[in-house]
Amino acid sequence: MGPLHTYQVSVDWTGAGTKGTESYTSYGRDHVVVIDGKPALPGSADPAFRGDEHGYSPEELFVAALAQCHMLWFLHRAAVAGVVVTGYSDRATGTMRVEAAGVGQFTEVALHPKVSVAEEIAQETIADLHQQAHDHCYIARSVNFPVRCVPATTQVASPAP
Repeated sequence: MGPLHTYQVSVDWTGAGTKGTESYTSYGRDHVVVIDGKPALPGSADPAFRGDEHGYSPEELFVAALAQCHMLWFLHRAAVAGVVVTGYSDRATGTMRVEAAGVGQFTEVALHPKVSVAEEIAQETIADLHQQAHDHCYIARSVNFPVRCVPATTQVASPAP
């Protein structure tokens, strides 16, 4: 077995107000996500669940984590393959189903990466790198729903002026 990595995150609720959880509507969903040595993230529930639209919701951060993990593995696999990536962006989307009792789960996350490379390369090579990234992404490997990758056509970067 390989090395184990441990991650520590503090989540501190700031939405107690004066009544705490006296009722479902009496408390705020605001909280702060703190990781030592990094800027704090203001968190909240999704607005659909009485949260503040300005805070990062767990659902958004979950989809972001999947997109980040895929990107980092893609860049790693591209470097190993000698493919010079000059740009990468993703507009990932996640779908979550909430059942009548209020319980829910994600049913799918779709990644939509747009990659720029230094020189012309076969789309099959890029597709293979995305598959390798998916196969290596520990977060995608840890979920019980499909994580689909729907890449845009790869662009060749414009030469510098």
